[in-house]
Amino acid sequence: MQMRKSKVLKKLRAGENVSCIKINLADPRVCEMAALAGFDCVWVDQEHISQNWSALEAAVWATKAHDADILVRVPRGAYNNYIKPLELDATGIMVPHILSLADAKEIVYHTRFYPVGRRAIDGGNADGGYTGVDFNQYLKQANEQRFVVLQIEDPEPLEELEAIAALPGYDMLFFGPGDFSQGIGAPGVWDHPLIEETRKRVAELAKKYGRFAGTVGGPGNLKELNEMGYQLVSMGADVIGLKNYYAELMRSFNTNPETHNNSYLEKQ
Repeated sequence: MQMRKSKVLKKLRAGENVSCIKINLADPRVCEMAALAGFDCVWVDQEHISQNWSALEAAVWATKAHDADILVRVPRGAYNNYIKPLELDATGIMVPHILSLADAKEIVYHTRFYPVGRRAIDGGNADGGYTGVDFNQYLKQANEQRFVVLQIEDPEPLEELEAIAALPGYDMLFFGPGDFSQGIGAPGVWDHPLIEETRKRVAELAKKYGRFAGTVGGPGNLKELNEMGYQLVSMGADVIGLKNYYAELMRSFNTNPETHNNSYLEKQ
């Protein structure tokens, strides 16, 4: 028995770009719809979303069923917050708010097996095929086929950013402009020079040290970000789509006089 290979890592290692979308709603059917639509990667969140472990487990099943990878942004805290999604067979985890080189080293230590780190071993969960994967192969394949993403979204790590980029044992630097803008005292000023400079620097350093670069974007700047070196761009979110759809329905309702006419509604 082998672990399922990561679709994201296969494409990234081949120099290809990866499609990704963020899912805020906890219903695993939303993840399944994204996978059915053809996204390579579905990003779910435990940092900001009240998603319990059963819902996350179902989201993993929903994406795996359609050969999509699932990336879980974990909450900062105890080391087992990082490894539980991996043991449920999430394809990758993203750790937010990496603030220093020491911080990044600790994440690698807790999320990679020997000889890279000292991740706590179980092997009896979904990622190890419930002990079906040979023990030594399990450790090797987990290090090779599960990705660890370090999120750079604060000004604090900038002085050590090159050392963080050069650190062995992780796969991707992910630039988060939202919290970064707040951290530099310019919330929402997306064209701030330091945001633009840091976005470019993250991509450049990731490439320099053989890592991948990820960030958030949309159809309007996807080409620009890809050309900058970002192979994984999260292009939107389920809640944005629903919000826009509801708003469009209400615009239609409010601009159509017939919808306010009771006799019209009674005919429907």
